[in-house]
Amino acid sequence: MAEPVSPQVRLDKIVIHIAANMVAEVCSVYVLRADGRLELYATEGLNREAVHLTTMRSGEGLVGLIAATAEPLALSDAQHHPAFSYRPETGEEIYTSFLGVPILRGGNTLGVLVVQNKARRTYSEEEMEALQTTAMLLAEMIASGELQSLVLPGNDIAVRQPIDLKGTPIADGVGLGHVVLHESRVIVTQIVAEDVNYEIERLDTAIRAMRDSIDLLIERGDMGQGEHREVLETFRLFAHDRGWLRRLREAVSSGLTAEAAVERVQNDARARLHRQTDPFMRERWHDLDELANRLLHQLTGRSLVTSHEDLPDNSIIVARAMGPAALLEYDRTKLRGLVLEDGGASSHVAIVARAIGIPVVSDIANIIDFVEQGDAIIIDGGTGDVHVRPSTDVENSYAEKARLRASRQAQYHKLRDLPATTKDGVTIELQMNAGLIIDLQHVAETGAASIGLFRTEIQFMVASQFPRMNEQIVLYRSVFDAIPDKPITFRTLDIGSDKVLPYMDKVEEENPALGWRAIRLGLDRPGLLRSQLRAMLRAGAGRQLRIMFPMIATVEEFIAAKRLVDREIAHLTRHKYEPPSDLKIGVMVEVPSLLWQLDEICARADFLSVGSNDLVQYMFAADRDNPRVAKRFDNLSAPILRALKSIADKAAEAKKPLTLCGEMGGRPLEAIVLVALGYRGLSMSPASIGPVKAAILAMDFAKTQAYVIDLITRIDGGHSLRGDLTAFAKTHGIPI
Repeated sequence: MAEPVSPQVRLDKIVIHIAANMVAEVCSVYVLRADGRLELYATEGLNREAVHLTTMRSGEGLVGLIAATAEPLALSDAQHHPAFSYRPETGEEIYTSFLGVPILRGGNTLGVLVVQNKARRTYSEEEMEALQTTAMLLAEMIASGELQSLVLPGNDIAVRQPIDLKGTPIADGVGLGHVVLHESRVIVTQIVAEDVNYEIERLDTAIRAMRDSIDLLIERGDMGQGEHREVLETFRLFAHDRGWLRRLREAVSSGLTAEAAVERVQNDARARLHRQTDPFMRERWHDLDELANRLLHQLTGRSLVTSHEDLPDNSIIVARAMGPAALLEYDRTKLRGLVLEDGGASSHVAIVARAIGIPVVSDIANIIDFVEQGDAIIIDGGTGDVHVRPSTDVENSYAEKARLRASRQAQYHKLRDLPATTKDGVTIELQMNAGLIIDLQHVAETGAASIGLFRTEIQFMVASQFPRMNEQIVLYRSVFDAIPDKPITFRTLDIGSDKVLPYMDKVEEENPALGWRAIRLGLDRPGLLRSQLRAMLRAGAGRQLRIMFPMIATVEEFIAAKRLVDREIAHLTRHKYEPPSDLKIGVMVEVPSLLWQLDEICARADFLSVGSNDLVQYMFAADRDNPRVAKRFDNLSAPILRALKSIADKAAEAKKPLTLCGEMGGRPLEAIVLVALGYRGLSMSPASIGPVKAAILAMDFAKTQAYVIDLITRIDGGHSLRGDLTAFAKTHGIPI
C-alpha cells in the first residue's frame, strides 16, 4: 500500500507541475493567514528556505496588491512596478516577468498564485485563464483544511480559526446555534471540460430548468398574493439577463465545465460587488449572484433551500443576501437568527426577520466564505457581534445572556393584557409599527392597542411593477381583516431617498434625504397618490380609517394632500361606493419647519404623529446612516427634548391626538422621557412593547415629569442628558 502523500509534498508537486506547464522558471503559492498576512507556502524556483518564512501584508508588494484588489496582474518588467517589494531571502531578483492571480473562493481572496520568468515576456490571456483555473483548485484545497497541518502556532489560515466579527445590528436578540448556508455552497470538482459542446448543452438545459422552476413558483402561488409573489416576479426578469448569459457561455467556450464556468463568472461578479458603492448596482450584482447559486444547484441536482425535515434545530441562516420570500420558506420554529453579508435595517428581509422575531446582523463582509455548514455560531442582534466557532468561554457567556433574555421575555408576556399605566394612574397607548401582513400576528401576542404606523411603501418596493389599484385594495383589506377590532394608521407612500421603486427612474440628487421624496413626489405625481388614496378609501368601506401624510414641510402641502382625499371621496360618492365609517387625516411631524407652523397644522389635521428618526437627523443635520456623524448627537439632549415638548404642548392645547412612531419611542429610557413630555401614544416594533410597558408600569409620572422638565429647562447647551436620565431611572427602580 502506497504511503499517504503529505500536504506539503502535494503542494510542492503542484507548483512544479504548474511551472512546467506554464513554461515558467518560478511558481509560488501564497496563503492568506488569519492575521491578514500572506505567507509563502510553496515554491518552485525561489529559495526553498523562504517557505513559511516570507510574509507580507495585504496590499504590500505585487502579491499583496493582487490580494487586496482581487485582480490578476501581468508584468513584463515587474521590478519597475511601483508596488514591487524586494524580499532578499527569496532570491527573486533575477526574475523579470511576473504573472499573478488571486486564489478566490466565493469572491473572497484566500491567497495568490504566481509564476515568474527571467526573460521579459508578455503573458497571453490564455495563460492568465489557465492560471485562474488552477487557482480555483487551490482555493478548495485551502478551504478544505488540507493545509492545516502546515500551520505554525499562531499563524492560522484565515478560513478555519475562531472568528469574532462586528456587523450592523438589524434586529435585536441573541441566537446560538449552527450555520445553515442559504443556497449552500456547491463545490466544483471538475474544472476542465472534456467536451465543450456537451458542456454548453448542459448549461443551456440548466438555464431553461432554472427559469421553469421560477415560473412554477409563481404559478403555483404557494406564497399567496402580495409581497412575496412580487419578489419572485422581479427575480424572474433577471433570469433573462443577456449580458450574464453571454459571459457564462464564453467561459464554457474557453474550456471550462458548466459548473466551473458559472463559478468563474460568479467569482468575478462578487469581486466587483465588493468594490461597488452604488446601491442600485449592488442590488443588480446580488440578483445575479443568487441566480448563479440557483444555476449551480440545478447543474448538480441539489436542493436550493434546506427542507423542513432536514433543517436542524437552532439553525442560524448565513447568506450573502436574501429576499423575504426565501426566509419565509424555512421552518420558523427552528430558526434562531440570520446573518447577512449585505442588507440594511430597512431591507425587506430584515423587516420580515423582525416580524417573525429572530435576531439579525448585517454588513459582515465575506462571512459566507469563512463558515461551513454546521459551524457553531453566535449572533447578537443588539450589538452586531458575530462569533464563528466560538471558544467555550464565549459560548457559556452568551448562553447565560440568552437565558436571561428568555426570562425577561416571559416576564414581558405576563404584562400583555395589562394597560400601560404609570404608578400614579397615567395610561399610555402602546401601538405597533408594521409594513407586512405577517407583522400583524404580533398585535395579539404583544397586546398592542393599535397599528400606529403601517408603511404602505413596502408593497411598492418589492413589486416588479407599480401595483394596480385592485392589488392595493386587496392588501389594505387584508390588513383590516387581520385585526378588525383595532385602529390602523396607514402612511402614504414614503419613497425616495434610500427607498426607490425598482420600476421608476432613479433621480440623481446631491442630497436625496432632502430631495424629491414622500409627499413631495406624491404631490408632483398626483395620479400615483390618488390611486393609493382611492384604494385605501375603497378598502376602508364601513370601517375606521386613518391616513397620514409623511414629510410635510408646510401647511400648504398638507392642504394640497387633503384636497386630493376630498376629490377621491367625491369619486366614491358619485360611483355609490360605501365610504369609511370614520375617516381621520393626519400629518407626520418630521421636518423642523413644521415646528413653527404647529398652530396652523393643528387647526387642519385630525391627528399628529412625530417621526423622530427624520426629525432628529434634520435638526442636527446629521445623516443617521453615516457612522461618522450618526452618534455625534443624542436624541436625549435638551434641543431635541424641548422641540418634542413644544409639539406635545401644541397638540394638547388643540386637543389633537399625538403619537410618536420613530425608533425613539421603542427604547424604555426614551419612552419614559416622552411620557414625561406629554406623549400619550407611542408606536414601536413588536419586540419593544414589553420592555417599554415594564418601564411605564414602574414609573411615577409626576416625579418623572418634574425631573425631566426641570432638567431640560435649566441645562445649557446641546450635550446629552442620557447620563442624568439613566441615573434617575435607576434610582427610582425603572427598568431600562
